[in-house]
This record gives sequence, C-alpha cells and structure tokens, in this order.
Amino acid sequence: MQKNTFVITFLSIFLIFQNLLVLINANVAYDHKAITINGQRRILISGSIHYPRSTPENAMQKFTTKIVDMMKAERLFESQGGPIILSQIENEYGPLEYEIGAPGKAYANWAAKMAVGLNTGVPWVMCKQDDAPDPVINTCNGFYCDYFSPNKAYKPKMWTEAWTGWYTEFGGPVPTRPAEDLAFAVARFIQKGGSFVNYYMYHGGTNFGRTAGGPFIATSYDYDAPLDEFGLINQPKWGHLKDLHRAIKLCEPALVSSDPTVIRLGSSQEAHVFQSQSGSCAAFLANYNPSSYAKVSYGNNHYNLPPWSISILPDCKHTIYNTARLGAQSAIMKYTPVHRNFAWQSYNEQTASIDDSTFTTVGLVEQINTTRDMTDYLCVVIDHNEGFLKGGNWPVLSVMSAGHALQVYINGELADTVYGSLESPKVSFKEGVKLRPGVNKISLLSIAVGLPNVGPHFEMWNAGVLGPVSLSGLNEGRRDLTWQKWSYKIGLRGESLGLDSLSGVSNVEWVQGKFVTQKQPLTWYKTMFNAPAGNEPLALDMGDMGKGQVWINGQNIGRYWPAYTAKGSCGACNYAGYFSEKKCLKYCGDPSQRWYHVPRSWLKPTGNLMVVLEELGGDPNWISLMKKEINSICSDMNEWQPTLVNWHLQSSGRINKPLRPKAHLWCAPGQKITSIKFASFGTPEGSCGNYRQGGCHAPRSYDVFEKNCVGQAGCAITVEPELFGGDPCPNIMKKLSVEAICS
Repeated sequence: MQKNTFVITFLSIFLIFQNLLVLINANVAYDHKAITINGQRRILISGSIHYPRSTPENAMQKFTTKIVDMMKAERLFESQGGPIILSQIENEYGPLEYEIGAPGKAYANWAAKMAVGLNTGVPWVMCKQDDAPDPVINTCNGFYCDYFSPNKAYKPKMWTEAWTGWYTEFGGPVPTRPAEDLAFAVARFIQKGGSFVNYYMYHGGTNFGRTAGGPFIATSYDYDAPLDEFGLINQPKWGHLKDLHRAIKLCEPALVSSDPTVIRLGSSQEAHVFQSQSGSCAAFLANYNPSSYAKVSYGNNHYNLPPWSISILPDCKHTIYNTARLGAQSAIMKYTPVHRNFAWQSYNEQTASIDDSTFTTVGLVEQINTTRDMTDYLCVVIDHNEGFLKGGNWPVLSVMSAGHALQVYINGELADTVYGSLESPKVSFKEGVKLRPGVNKISLLSIAVGLPNVGPHFEMWNAGVLGPVSLSGLNEGRRDLTWQKWSYKIGLRGESLGLDSLSGVSNVEWVQGKFVTQKQPLTWYKTMFNAPAGNEPLALDMGDMGKGQVWINGQNIGRYWPAYTAKGSCGACNYAGYFSEKKCLKYCGDPSQRWYHVPRSWLKPTGNLMVVLEELGGDPNWISLMKKEINSICSDMNEWQPTLVNWHLQSSGRINKPLRPKAHLWCAPGQKITSIKFASFGTPEGSCGNYRQGGCHAPRSYDVFEKNCVGQAGCAITVEPELFGGDPCPNIMKKLSVEAICS
C-alpha cells in the first residue's frame, strides 16, 4: 500500500516530503549509505514545524514514553504498518555535555538507552551528539553540514536541521538566507554522501502568547522558511527547493548505490560522480569560488558553472538544475488594510502601591522564581522619606537590573524606560529624579521578555531588579536602598481582573470617545470588530505602538515591540559565499517586527474583541488590521537555463536538442496580472522589485507580456529572441527579467 512516511522527533517534529512504498510489518534500518526501507536505500527530505519541549530525567522519560505510547496505540510506527520511520531523542545536547562533563555524558547515554528501550522498531537519532551510543545515529545541525561524518562508519550521514534562515530578535535586523545558497548547501551535502536532509524551519509560524524564548526573541518565528509565518509560499525559496528535490530524486538510484568518485576540474571546481552496478550514473559539478564563473570540462562536454553553485546531472551528461539559477518565480508581498479607525476605549493601569502589594520583604528577589512565569510584570515599590533638598539638584537614582526591561516611576509619574538586548539583557537606570519633601513612592516595574532557552543551567539565569539600588545627592549624601524593606506586586491589576479575557473585560469602567487616554504608559485599550471577508492571512499593523501585548477574543497574539528598532548593517545581499545570521539583513532602522499574525480561526463573523496592553505610550488610533497578499511577481530566466522538462524530453528521445526555457508568472488565487512593471530581454540588472535595463535590451520586451499576460491569472513566455524583436546583442549570454503587478 502507498502512504506518507513521517519522522517523529523527540523533541521535534519532521514531515517527509515524498511518498514511499512501504509494506505492513516491513523493516526500517540503516547502513553507511542511507536509511533503508524494506531493504531499499532511500534519499529522504523533510521539514520541521514547531515542537514541544520537556525537562530532563523523570519528566522527560514520562513525556517521551507518553508520546511513544500514543503513537503505538494508533499503530503509527512503521514496524506496526504505520508511516513513522525515524525518531529523535534530545536536541543539540552535545555542546552542553561538553561543558558539563561526566554527568552530561551519563545523561546522554541514559537518554539514548531509554529511547531505544521503548522498542519503536525504527531507528533513533541524536543531533549534535558526537558520542551518541549505538545503535543511535548522531546527526548534524547547521547552515552547512557537508563536512560532517557520523561517529561510526556503518551509520548514514544525516542532516537533521538545515537552517533555512534565522530567528528575529527584538532590536535586531531580520536575517534572510538566499535560496541559491540554501540549495547549494543541500546539494553539497548530498554530493558528499548525505542521504537525509530536514529543513529547520520549513514552516516556523508564530510564537503566540508569551511562548517566545531567548529572551528578546520576536513573536514572529518566520525563519525565512519556504512556507512563511502565515503559511504562504515564500518564493523563490519554496519553488527553488522543490526543483532541487526533483533533481536529487532523479539521481537517487546512483546516489544510494556507491560512494562518489571525486574528480578535480579546476582550482575550486570538482565533480562528484555516483554510479550503480545497474548502469545508472549521476554527477554533481561544483564551483566553490564565490566570485567567479567557471567553465569546466567533464565527460567530453563543457559546462558553465556560476559562482558558488552546483549543477546536477542525473545521467552524467545533461544539466537539469543549477543551485544559482532560479527557475522559480519570485514574489514581493504587501499588507493591505481591511479594517482601520477602530472605536477604542481605554482603562489606565496604576502602578502598584504598598497597600495593594502581594508581599513585603527585606532586600530584592529574583523575578522569574517570584512570578513563576505567570506574568511578564513584577512591580517593586519602596517609600522614601526626604526632607527639603538643600543641594539645588535633583537626587540621582541608580538601579541595576538583571533584565529585561525596566520602567521607573516616581510618585506615579514615569521617569524613564530602559531595556537590554539578546546579547546584553542586563539594564541600568541612573538619572536625576524629582523627589518632593516628605514621603516619595519609588516604583520599579520590571518586565520580562521571554525565558532563556539554551545554555547550561539556564534555569538559574536571573531576571528582574536585583540591585544595587541607591539614591545619591541627598541631604545625607548617598543612601543604599538595596536591603531596605520592599513591597512586591506580581502582575498588573488589569491582568488580575482578567481584562484580556472575554469574561473579565467588563470588570472595570472603560472610558471612550474624547476621554480615551492618549499616549500614556500602562494603558489598556479595547475595541470590537467584525471579521473581514476573504481568506487571505491577517495581521495587525502595530507600527505606531510602543511595547506590550495584544489579545483577540481572549487569545494572546503575542508580545509586540515596534519601538525597538533594528540596529545593524543592512545592505545588498550576495548569495555567494558562506552564510551566517549576520549576513543578508533587512529592516535596519525600522521595527524588528511591525506586523503580528491574527489567525482567522480565532475570529467570529461578528463581534470580535481586541484588547491591547500598551506599556510605553503608543497611539492605538493607527492600529490597522491588514491582509497579506502578493503585490508583484518576477521571473529571472537565462536564455539556455536547464529545466527538468528539457531533460525528460531529451532522455526519452522526443527531442534531440534542448528547448529554450519558459518564464512562468502566476498570481495568487483570486488575483490577476494587471500591469507589467518591468520587462527586459538582454542584460538586465538588479533583482525583483529593483530591476533596471542593462547595456543590452530588446525593444519589444514589454509587448510580449502586455499582450499575453495582462488580465490573466498567469502566463508562460518562452525565452526566445524572436518574440522580443530579435537578438539585441549576438554572442552575449542573455536573460529575461520581468516583474508583473498582481491585484
């Protein structure tokens, strides 16, 4: 029978992208080349979605056993005739083991033995665990894994996290990984004998509520994945990888039959050739030079290789794919307003006083242990009695906090807000404060921005105001407040009243109309709205807000922080050369995240409640509900670019010379091409959204697309010089670049 095959990962979830023929009570095993299913070696490609996490030892064993038992109850393991062919235990524990030493090694061995003892009947893997004990397979995670070898010669070479991008941090620019480089990394891994690739992430999604870790990790976990945060196809990455997978699968018979023969083709060029006893042959021709094209000779043929690219030849003759040549269309997305001018009502949060404190203690306490992570907010209050100041200057209040953000209130008035970053979460406040003669209330609102989620003993990392706290410039000089009596209030009053919930929103009197609070810190806002028509993904534009949280019908969308603009070095992105999270950055000087995903499944047709908690003083009148859709689509096609269709026709004998490729343009369902923004056959320059004519341009480039594409949902145009009025520059390699507007 035919069924989808899955990989279940503890603590991660993979989805296999191809159907495999498996039989009831069949066998899944492995050898040095690949995972074997029914004795047949297979090249496997999969992608990750969000995963659960667990604590170690007893809790982890209970969690893992529970999940395995659930799978067994549904007969989902391949040994039971189900689709699960692989399992993972632990996640990137190796680096921690290195720091912890012997106890860490003992734990890794325990985890592996525990997993194998669950008798799933399928292999187990451990990622970034070089000493994974038999029979567990150690695997690689990273941007590149071609260098990796398993710890035993009889284990296959597997890449469990091929990083498609990187996470976004509040205050940081957004990293994007070029599709050409990701494809190059995967092809390079396969040509070095790799047989399993899992993309992390294939769809990252959203850190709803307060689930974002880090700290300082943004609510969006888009990760520049092939499917974006909203579930939309991210072009050209999705299409380019799809074409890569097709090319690899055509090579599978040769790839799993032998180790490659490596042939030097130049100083930075080589061929990896795979051959089977049945006669199948596949070749990967690589150019590792990041700046220069290379013309290489292989098998009595000549091949042009762009910089930092690999060409795939499933028959050792014809190129069907090159990692640097994008055959898939690109798309530029836009956010279009569907609801503006909400009718807001407001409620002002008051900073805590000693009278309504949760508890009082001498000295300062750690925040996460105190709040049990039930809230981001912990208010620390002290009364200070001061006489008439004789010095003529305001006293200076100094506060040291372990993070992550801090608001200082003097007698109920906000003095300032300070915050840290992912790299440096600690914050400090040192400013002159307006004290009055008599009793002064100093309120320190400490705000957490996610829990740490990686590193040794991260459960012991601190947050909150831990001191020292002092006042200087007093009549008496300096006074240390650190070990004075402090009053604590866990959470905000609005939280305890349930203002973020459908049932609790009526627990206070909200003001409306001209009385709505404007640009004040610690303000709750609410409004009602109806769900917009259509099925496009929705997002809130929070660009004019400061920092806070937002709820839809009681569901927490997540933390927003547009006031924290991205700092970094953004500029042109070159796909060639090694990628890191510091390369190909965007949105420098803009909010790290402006739009926040609103799932349509959370909405009712009418009467939806939106509640916003604004910490800094943003203006809710500018909040808009937007839909995300395609703005324009592009194709960038070389005139002799290899295609899979060409290869099939040639290998079947239906044609004896290559056909010219086609430029494909397709808008989203419900859209049509309304105009052609750019078209040039010749030597156009730039990229999608920023094309410009080069020194060579066919004058009828626009005409072909205006005639055949405008008014259509999509079109396919052959890259043929005659269509564009003839060859504009003979003996020069040309390409076609086009951008069309969809609406």
